[in-house]
Amino acid sequence: MNVKLTLGIYGLEHFHGGDMRAVIDLVGQAEAMGYDQMNITDHVVMGENTHRYPYGEFPTAPDANWWEPVVIMSAIAAATRTIRLGTGILIGPLRSAVLLAKQAATLDALSGGRLDLGLGTGWQREEYEASGIPFEDRGQRLRDQVAACKVLWRDAPANFSSETTRFENIYCRPAPVQPGGVPLWFGLAPTDANRRLIVEHGVGWLPIFNDPQQLRAPIAQLREEFAAAGRDSDELQVRATLNVAYRADGSADIDASLANAEAQVAAGVTQIEMLPVALTRKPEEIVPVMQTVAQALKS
Repeated sequence: MNVKLTLGIYGLEHFHGGDMRAVIDLVGQAEAMGYDQMNITDHVVMGENTHRYPYGEFPTAPDANWWEPVVIMSAIAAATRTIRLGTGILIGPLRSAVLLAKQAATLDALSGGRLDLGLGTGWQREEYEASGIPFEDRGQRLRDQVAACKVLWRDAPANFSSETTRFENIYCRPAPVQPGGVPLWFGLAPTDANRRLIVEHGVGWLPIFNDPQQLRAPIAQLREEFAAAGRDSDELQVRATLNVAYRADGSADIDASLANAEAQVAAGVTQIEMLPVALTRKPEEIVPVMQTVAQALKS
């Protein structure tokens, strides 16, 4: 099986006494192993009501470290040469459109065109309130933000007007070095409106779930909608986390997990995200497991 492979760096610093610099070194090792991409997720701030997380038990306490993605990816860009830099997700509406456009374009230029920007709206009201941004219209803000970023990356001067974002005759330079701007991925539920956003502006979908049976139908639907919009359905990228199988004692069964990856690819997944925190318990296990997964999925 030869599928694109992502290293998810979430939580890896805990294997190294909280030192995020050690994680940057691990990304360099992943690059040497043939990993195509690294991925980081985002929270600007965290409120105490983590029990409201809509996808099960929230994995951390409210006071856990959430590293700012653009800053971390800038450090990784300086320490690597080929591995792509991904977010999954960055909560777009917590940044203004012009700030996000400038951050993304700068990082894309700095990295030599390696940024894959995965966007979503997040789930926690307190995070929006602390940022001074309305929670209720976050979906509209994301849609307007994406359209505005594309204009800012393309035009100089740029003009844009929408429900939540407007500007006239402004310049946002440097521009991204990737033709057409930074590739956009969306970590959103596959509703009608969200699929339209992916088809119009995206290259990829970042599902929150990783069960092949749940993935098959929405991936097929997205491919159909790509074709209906005049896009090549094979352009659609789907990155899902590895569906990890666990033994009775709670340890990860690597072989069974890799078999699950085959089922995910058969369902339409094009990129597998390997999270070491889900597969290992000890620091000394991380690199060997990274190597095992790379050898299995990149051969």
